[in-house]
Amino acid sequence: MVRFASRRTRHHAVLSEDFERELTREVLRTELLRVRALIMTGCIMMVLLTAIYLIDPSVVNRVWRGTEGLVEVYGLLGGFILFEVWVHTQIRKNLRLDRDVPVIRRYIGTLIETSVPTLILILQTRTMGPSQALGFAVPLMYFIFIILSTLRLDFWLSAFTGFVAAAGLLSVALYYNSADEAGDPLIYFHAVRSVVILICGVLAGSVGAQLRRQFAASIAAATARDRVTNLFGQHVSPQVVEQLIAAGAGGGGDVRRVAVMFVDFRGFTAGAQSRTPQEVVDRLDGAFAVLVDILDRQGGIVNKFLGDGFLALFGAPLEASDAAQRAVAAGREMLRAMDRINAQTSWPLRIGIGIHFGEVVAGNIGSPRRKEYTVIGDTVNFASRLEALNKEFGSQLLISATVREALGEAGSDAVALGEVAVRGYERKVAVFQLG
Repeated sequence: MVRFASRRTRHHAVLSEDFERELTREVLRTELLRVRALIMTGCIMMVLLTAIYLIDPSVVNRVWRGTEGLVEVYGLLGGFILFEVWVHTQIRKNLRLDRDVPVIRRYIGTLIETSVPTLILILQTRTMGPSQALGFAVPLMYFIFIILSTLRLDFWLSAFTGFVAAAGLLSVALYYNSADEAGDPLIYFHAVRSVVILICGVLAGSVGAQLRRQFAASIAAATARDRVTNLFGQHVSPQVVEQLIAAGAGGGGDVRRVAVMFVDFRGFTAGAQSRTPQEVVDRLDGAFAVLVDILDRQGGIVNKFLGDGFLALFGAPLEASDAAQRAVAAGREMLRAMDRINAQTSWPLRIGIGIHFGEVVAGNIGSPRRKEYTVIGDTVNFASRLEALNKEFGSQLLISATVREALGEAGSDAVALGEVAVRGYERKVAVFQLG
């Protein structure tokens, strides 16, 4: 029980570690998008300012009292762009190193970024006057930072962005104590605007948090799926894993026409008696690796390994209209591959293959606690009997009449062995041999 608990703990630890790593990388990627958007925004603003200066210099004189004020704005925007370029470089570096950005650095960066509109606003109050500057377009720049803070997928960072923006606007308004023409203070007006900005920051944080939860759910599902595929795929074919994941915990199966192939190594047990267990495993693994690779190329899968043999399927779980042709092509290639292998080893192996084509029930079958993807039906039983007949005929590849019919001209080299008595079947059946 203790051992089981420790394995379970390790499993969740690894899964959690994978999840956190992927979530961190996803957050950094969205952070890169945010920084790029800010860099682009800064560049666009500099281009617009330049266009205004070239098209109508009088506007520059009215807003900034000459080019000196405009140069100061250029300096702020240029410094802002350089800062964001540095931030972009640091994030990419962290992505390569597979680590997160320190939290304190995020807050310091937010403070610096969101203070840029405040500094520009201060410059404009000196040239335009407090009332005009506070009612001009600069306070709207805060919303750019608040909207883009959503991409940080962090509620508190977005809320902090809104707080810095609101505090910056309110501080400038209080410091210059702007008033209307009647002399009435406009502090309540600016306070309301600051509260609205703060609320926008909170709302942006809520949206970012919701996006983060959705990212987390997607990444958790993908991480668990990848882990199941990687671990379970070592025992059965990846296609079967996909079928099991898609089917979930449901049971039952569906009827489909499938080519069933049984493969068995002849005389393997006798050869294994004079060799060490490790030599036996190495020889078997080497042969299986070649044969399974052939199956993959031909679109077949290994449904299960049976000691020194295996059951392979064509047409399940992935449907194939030419399942019989693929199975025969794989069988022929397996014989050629084994001939090449045997010519290079001191332990030659001879295989027997039986292929039948017909209807089966394919699906997740078993108890409520444990199921496996498999195929059931007379087609499976008959393919097993066909493979066993190789001993009687001294052959290596036997096919049924339905397979021969499905091959058409491609099976012209099939040799009819006549009506053969098959164990478990009352009537004799036609069997064909392929070289």
